[in-house]
Amino acid sequence: NASLLGILQHPDGTVLKQLQPPPRGPREQEFYNKVYDSDCCDSILLELREYLPKYFGVWSPPTAPNDTYLKLEDVTRKFNKPCIMDVKIGQKSYDPYASAEKIQQQVSKYPLMEEIGFLVLGMRVYHVSSDSYETQNQHYGRSLTKETVKDGISKFFHNGYCLRKDAIAASIQKIEKILEWFEGQKQLNFYASSLLFVYEGSCQATTVRLSDVALAEKRGVPKGLLSGGDILEYNNNIHVINSTENGKIEASVSKGLSKFYALHKKAYSKRHHSQLSLKVENLEQDNVWKSSTCITQEHLNGNVIPQLEKVFCHMPAEIKESTDVEVRMIDFAHVFPSNAKDEGYIYGLKNLITVLQNILDN
Repeated sequence: NASLLGILQHPDGTVLKQLQPPPRGPREQEFYNKVYDSDCCDSILLELREYLPKYFGVWSPPTAPNDTYLKLEDVTRKFNKPCIMDVKIGQKSYDPYASAEKIQQQVSKYPLMEEIGFLVLGMRVYHVSSDSYETQNQHYGRSLTKETVKDGISKFFHNGYCLRKDAIAASIQKIEKILEWFEGQKQLNFYASSLLFVYEGSCQATTVRLSDVALAEKRGVPKGLLSGGDILEYNNNIHVINSTENGKIEASVSKGLSKFYALHKKAYSKRHHSQLSLKVENLEQDNVWKSSTCITQEHLNGNVIPQLEKVFCHMPAEIKESTDVEVRMIDFAHVFPSNAKDEGYIYGLKNLITVLQNILDN
């Protein structure tokens, strides 16, 4: 379950993304520096921060001072069973300065980019029934056509029992905020940049009041599974590490990572795309379950599943509204100054919203 290419997890709750070779790496670093400049007073850039992972500057391991990493917020950290999808946005995944060869290479990877405006680069979905993750890589995304793209995306929101409409609705709202930002700015154009989607896959993570046991019993859920009036909650322990402790940890991390580098560099030269940051360690749970809607394998005989769907998929409205979903922009190796709206990115966002809305409506 190690991280996919290019992203390493740091114990302090950040991820380390190795800087790509020039000009891409320096361009991405410059983008983050500009947006997160402490003197920044441009309201457009200040608002953009809300849609990015937080940026903590660059980091180099003591053992390899020439290797530069961007230190970024780990957007998946607060989740227990993060479901993650990386979607490249825009009609062109090559920038205005790309060579004819580069353009040809990008277009041949996914000729439908112009028409669909986005491409699924990878996903990792938690299946409640098997307590395991299903992953898809970019070949999956590139196999999607106009006809199958809706089903292809809906796979990300299906947990083996039901379609997580709450997570879809929350995702649409978040994309709409990003779209509003794009509609209001004429200073940056984004190529080959992605949206990272994360939602909570485990059913524990929502606070569910199960006083409705009578109803559950009517639906035939075994008595042992649900007990009245309990509120199920999940809390992550997030440890804040102070800087001296942090230094020690960084030193030990870099020792552990140095083995990783040789391998990492090889992989990196083959495929630069920084895929999803996947959880390496499970965060501790700091409370013990009195009762749990997360059902163990032995309860999963066929007749229970339809009942469970009702419990999971018809949560009260106030729970749905608080669904924890993150949608963040990532991957900025091809961001350029501009004096026009980013029509390609806007087209992709609108099309993605339409597809998600269609999944919800059917």
